[in-house]
Amino acid sequence: MDMKFLHTPEGVRDIYGNEYAKKLTVETWILDKIRSYGYEDIQTPTFEFFDVFSKEIGTTPSRELYKFYDKEGETLVLRPDFTPSMARCASKYFMDENVQIRFCYVGNTFTNTTNLQGKLKEATQMGAELIGDASVEADAEMAALIIETLLETGIQDFQLNIGNVEYFKGICIEAGINEETESELREYISGKNYFGAEELLIGKNIDPILRERLLTVTDLFGSTEALSKAKELTGNSRAIQAVERLEKLYEALCAYGVEKYVSFDLGMLSRYHYYTGVIFKAYTYGVGDAIVTGGRYDTLLSRFGKNAPAIGFVIVIDDLMAALSRQHIEVKIPDAAMVITYTQASYKEDLERAKKLRREGKKVVLSPKKDEEAGYE
Repeated sequence: MDMKFLHTPEGVRDIYGNEYAKKLTVETWILDKIRSYGYEDIQTPTFEFFDVFSKEIGTTPSRELYKFYDKEGETLVLRPDFTPSMARCASKYFMDENVQIRFCYVGNTFTNTTNLQGKLKEATQMGAELIGDASVEADAEMAALIIETLLETGIQDFQLNIGNVEYFKGICIEAGINEETESELREYISGKNYFGAEELLIGKNIDPILRERLLTVTDLFGSTEALSKAKELTGNSRAIQAVERLEKLYEALCAYGVEKYVSFDLGMLSRYHYYTGVIFKAYTYGVGDAIVTGGRYDTLLSRFGKNAPAIGFVIVIDDLMAALSRQHIEVKIPDAAMVITYTQASYKEDLERAKKLRREGKKVVLSPKKDEEAGYE
């Protein structure tokens, strides 16, 4: 056999031993915290129809999907993102029910990208989705749950950045920007590329005053003072309402007692265009990207035939584990298995002992004693 097949393809890796034990332990902590809020476990397929993640949905670009065909010629994809799957599932099983739905899940996602920059093509994600509640209190529950979950893992030094895409959309409407230009501008602003955004707006002959307002969005981050500045910047009602929602959200988070972990960023946008309002990104040191992302997607379920608001978040477990390691945060794993060695003469006696210990909940390895006495060479 070609020895190269002992290695994994680029962007995926094996996880075993203590590293995997730690990962499973952290996943258990996270699920216990999410379940404490009343979220119920759900498992969706690893692959779905291509249209669940189509351009119209606003998810991962087609070129970054792992695509293949079934025997009937249908185009299928390995899921790159959980949210559209959750929306499809809720629409299928709760189509005519006007109730709150709380899902939580764990599984792997797959992104076929050549620009890895240290990221994996297959990554484990855990998340929660709250469907059927459009209130600011639902936003607060989701934000507080993110914070409490990260604290549960042992991370103390992190920040949850909160934005609202409606603010950006409102200013774009005020400036008379069409959907195509908005999408292009979104990429620049999301990447904090001030000069790229400025060049685009000049090329589109946007009024200098409105152009300056759009460019200033990238500076609207920090404490609640950023929200006050954001309101002063525009007279657009949609944008102002977006800021007022964030102000109400902050009040609710103060009631949870988690406000010290919160900051605001009106220039924070997502690559996923299905987000319609409040969005989240959590950062901690030791990892270059967000370890948690999420937000409100009030129109996504309508793509699958159910009109219902929704909000959710996902934790990138692999990045979280890297942060825990680099911050030297100990993840205590269960004790290793006890080893009982036996000889041919003592086998039945040692087996009974191992069975008794296992019934008591202990982990036991029954292993032959490899010496001449046991009859092994």
